Amino acid sequence: MHITNGCSQSATKGPDEYFTGNARIDSLFDPQDEARAATATVSFDPGARTAWHTHPLGQRLIVTSGCGLVQREGGEIEQIRAGDVVWFPPDEKHWHGATSDNAMTHIAIQEEQDGETVTWLEHVTDEEYHPGSES
Repeated sequence: MHITNGCSQSATKGPDEYFTGNARIDSLFDPQDEARAATATVSFDPGARTAWHTHPLGQRLIVTSGCGLVQREGGEIEQIRAGDVVWFPPDEKHWHGATSDNAMTHIAIQEEQDGETVTWLEHVTDEEYHPGSES
């Protein structure tokens, strides 16, 4: 058995190359020994979001607070809220983040394959985030 002290884990800012707006990542655990799961709590300020990305073995999100948005490539933007659980199948291109007016926090769970848990792609544009809005 191993207990990780929550106060010993440091938070990091979501890197600008993978996030738009202010997001904070609190790592919960990384793959260890034969286990492949990696988990983090990600908190998004209003308007913050990930870039488009995929996961080789899929990703599960557990929304713990607030109101957010998710979209898979070719699909509609869908609203998510505390208590919702989202599953993205392996290699499904998607993004997620807060709404423009509300913060959102989720736990992200993904498994490592060949040392990788995510493939980052292009940023979600303002037009994609706010479809139909005029610039």
